[in-house]
Amino acid sequence: MGFTPDFLDEIRSRLAVSDVIGRRVKLIRKGREHSGLCPFHNEKTPSFTVNDDKAFYKCFGCGASGDIFKFVVETEGLNFPEAVERLAGQAGLALPDYTPEDKKRSTLRKSLYDVMEAATKWFEAQLVSQTGLEAMEYLTRRGLSRNTIKKFRLGFSPEGHTSLKEALTSKDGMTEDMLIEAGLLIKLEDEGDGQKPSYDRFRYRLMFPITDRQGRVVAFGGRALNSNAKAKYLNSPETPLFHKGSLLYNLANARKPSFDKGRVIVAEGYMDVIAMAQAGFENAVAPLGTAVTEEQIGELWKLAQEPLMCFDGDKAGALAAHRVAERALPLLKEGYSLRFVHLPTGEDPDSYIRGHGAKAFLDMLEQGQPLMDILWNMKTESVKIDTPEQRAGLELTLSETLLEIRNKNIRGHYDENYQKRLASLFGRTYVADHSLVNSVSERQYKKNHFEYSQKPYGKKNNHRRDETYLGVKDLKNSDIFKGKNLGALKRERLLILTVMNHPWLLKEHHEVFATTDFESAELDKLRNEIIDVSNRESNLERESLYNHLLKIGFGKALEVILKQGDLKAEWFAWPDAARPDVVRGWFHVVNRHRRVSDIQRDIRASEKELAENMTEEVFTRFCALKAELEKAKGDEASIDGYGIASGRDKLS
Repeated sequence: MGFTPDFLDEIRSRLAVSDVIGRRVKLIRKGREHSGLCPFHNEKTPSFTVNDDKAFYKCFGCGASGDIFKFVVETEGLNFPEAVERLAGQAGLALPDYTPEDKKRSTLRKSLYDVMEAATKWFEAQLVSQTGLEAMEYLTRRGLSRNTIKKFRLGFSPEGHTSLKEALTSKDGMTEDMLIEAGLLIKLEDEGDGQKPSYDRFRYRLMFPITDRQGRVVAFGGRALNSNAKAKYLNSPETPLFHKGSLLYNLANARKPSFDKGRVIVAEGYMDVIAMAQAGFENAVAPLGTAVTEEQIGELWKLAQEPLMCFDGDKAGALAAHRVAERALPLLKEGYSLRFVHLPTGEDPDSYIRGHGAKAFLDMLEQGQPLMDILWNMKTESVKIDTPEQRAGLELTLSETLLEIRNKNIRGHYDENYQKRLASLFGRTYVADHSLVNSVSERQYKKNHFEYSQKPYGKKNNHRRDETYLGVKDLKNSDIFKGKNLGALKRERLLILTVMNHPWLLKEHHEVFATTDFESAELDKLRNEIIDVSNRESNLERESLYNHLLKIGFGKALEVILKQGDLKAEWFAWPDAARPDVVRGWFHVVNRHRRVSDIQRDIRASEKELAENMTEEVFTRFCALKAELEKAKGDEASIDGYGIASGRDKLS
């Protein structure tokens, strides 16, 4: 949504700069101006000046300057639209609706906020009632105080299939459709056997409200209290209010403590964040059931320049740390990086604080390692360097890793540091003018790892190839067309093709599509764009989706997918397939993809373990995993069109 100059001027006219800044900086009036200590750098003598007449602030020490919007953006970690919304509220102004579509979207969002708030209060009431006794006992065993439970607004969802539905639809203005739109109810597609009633998404679970940057409840995380539950944790699906890849749990509460301390801590789970906050570490956040995304890294950098990644001390925690380390490389910029805290094996932040105390945990945080060290350890652990070939292989691995860093200045510092480490590791003299990243390898990397730009196609008479549209040679080098795992690429193309031809799948199975891991970076970008479009358009049509993707530069990617001969036989993916066939076939591919991906992940972990500990038990497990992978691939190949998902493969 845009904002007209008149609207911004109206906010400026209603709010004095000294009032806005005075909430964070102690100001002393001097004539027509105010002065104080600059919030943007450390100083003992005030050089920060605020002038209400000019609606402006200026620091003569560090040069920081701007108006109320810039001040809120830079001190509270908000983006510009969020800062305008915050200040408009303080000024008593409603945000304008510029088009009928904007007005409709705004009305829907406001009503959904009311629904989520009502649901939160209802869950809270259930927790403190006799119904929530078991959930309350669980929280007590985890050491949470009543004040902490109240602060984080924890709740409980009863076992009944329609308890929340009945409670909220009895309130004025709340309808079943609104609860479905908010992700609180599940509505199954009518398959011709009569209308199926909706039912509560969360049942018999401890409820964690998830808020947006302004502290409004937009989603829930539910922890199962029944050990037989298929999923220990269940999150709300994507809704008009909630996009899990761009938010962080406890972000609203952690903002100010993070700014004040200059540090933000990232844990894996909700309970870790809550336990840390209760122990005094209120600057803690967590991703929302997925790996840390690029958007979330951006959010973290608004809070602190070097967020502390504090994951569990087990293999899953190490894998999570490795994934976020590699994901951060292309995003690195001067002054902004990540640090990593290694907890002992079997510990998480919650258990460590309960077992060792807050002081010991603080000492652990102080020992956080920089990203450079973590990356080096990842790439050199258990790597043999006995032969020239092995040493050259390690250099190649490091070279390819460094090329992920887009910032050439930062890449150069990494390169120099790793060259010194290699010299020490190989027992040779460091040569200053040598580089891991040479011009040949960089050109080859760029050739094999292209990105789609957002530039429009060139003029008709301009025959120069535009970056948006790539030639056949580029496509063959892309992992869309050719990659290390052709089976995975086929499944990923097939999942996208099915959704492209049947966008209605996203209404009920949005979360399944969003949480399935993609190996291909290009296909992952395409999948994320489809998800974003579906969030904006409630009745997404096949033609409009295709035209949108074509318009913003995914033309060649779509051409590769649509013209692949090996996908022609997958009858359920094409437009004429019946809905039940589409759902069954699509879910079969999802399950197959997840199963193979899980096995391959276990094999990689087993290979590493085998290199560290060559025992008969470890080798037997490795062989069993390899056999399981071959069987999974054989099952896939033997089914014409991937067939119908079996009962054990179906997703509930």
